[in-house]
Amino acid sequence: MTGKIRLGIIGLGAQGGIYAQLIQAGRVPNIEVGAICDHDPAKADEAEKLCPGIPFFTDYREMLESGTVDAVVTTVPHYLHPEMGIAAIEQGIHALVEKPAGVYSKQVAELNAVAAAHPEVTFALMFNQRANPLYVRLKEIIDAGEIGDILRSNWIITTWWRPQGYYDQSQWRATWGGEGGGVLVNQAPHQLDLWQWLCGVPKTVYAKAAFGFRRDIAVEDEVTALVDYGNGATGVFVTATHDMVGTDRLEILGTAGKIVVDDSKTATVTRLTKPERELSARMDMQDVMKLFMGQGDPTEFYTQESIEFDSPWGAQHADVLQNFAAAILDGAALIASGAEGIRGVRLANAIHLSSWTGREVPIDFDEDEFLAELNARIQTEGRYAARG
Repeated sequence: MTGKIRLGIIGLGAQGGIYAQLIQAGRVPNIEVGAICDHDPAKADEAEKLCPGIPFFTDYREMLESGTVDAVVTTVPHYLHPEMGIAAIEQGIHALVEKPAGVYSKQVAELNAVAAAHPEVTFALMFNQRANPLYVRLKEIIDAGEIGDILRSNWIITTWWRPQGYYDQSQWRATWGGEGGGVLVNQAPHQLDLWQWLCGVPKTVYAKAAFGFRRDIAVEDEVTALVDYGNGATGVFVTATHDMVGTDRLEILGTAGKIVVDDSKTATVTRLTKPERELSARMDMQDVMKLFMGQGDPTEFYTQESIEFDSPWGAQHADVLQNFAAAILDGAALIASGAEGIRGVRLANAIHLSSWTGREVPIDFDEDEFLAELNARIQTEGRYAARG
């Protein structure tokens, strides 16, 4: 395939509109909008304004069969991502699925299985934060062993403040049957993905989530999760939507250094001159007193570097879109392959399941148990059909 990829945008909401604007503005040079689909016929006028003369559909399957698109991006409610991804891949249409890949790991595993059966079709995830140059650089530092083996990570990300009116604007939002959860599936999927991308996939999860804690909703608006990596390393993840002046701070402590990221913008990287245990073993109390009294030379023990990158609005999304097209056209390596999407979903599911049951759960938990617990909450809502 040569030239530009004809992209079909499924769902002309806020995100779909952003992608159309980025492409129309020439910020994704290897993509053109091939068609737009939205179940609401009234969106046809908006689509025409954004992309004059582009075909508009109200049925995404009709769009897939129309011959107007080579690939699609799914900017729709979370439950629909796997369904639409599967339909596209089976039709031979390349699929870029929005985050999260789905609501529960069982449906995402089905999507992954279909994608694996069609290796000729490109399947990617819109994890735009993996294109953030700050996190790209931090992953390089970690993978190169510059801070040693990871001992502990902590991410407090409570900058998601949402007033009650945000939840009241739509009947499906913040429901088990419509959205599939709260902060874990709506606001925090990027951080859950980055956390495991940087620090690894944990073995077990123990969590406490509060449901409708500070908002009149059924789903979680506050979460504290403790994970165990099985090698002595641990991690803590805290998130909420009711903190008006929230905190965004990630700390990753290693055997030979530390990374601290503030506001997902600035990172301070500390590199020890020797592994911490070696420094500890060679110090006597006189050395300790000098250090505590500020009389020692810190550079004898560590150096520090501050890292910050400019990341203009829309640049990361445009980068993922361009990379997706490059993978189709030239075989470029994906920033985030679709198969990886299940990791963040599984982590969110494990947090939910642990909180629901009050026990520590393995990351490879019983998917049927999770689905039964989810469906019990959907049934209590009485507004949506059970998921299967």
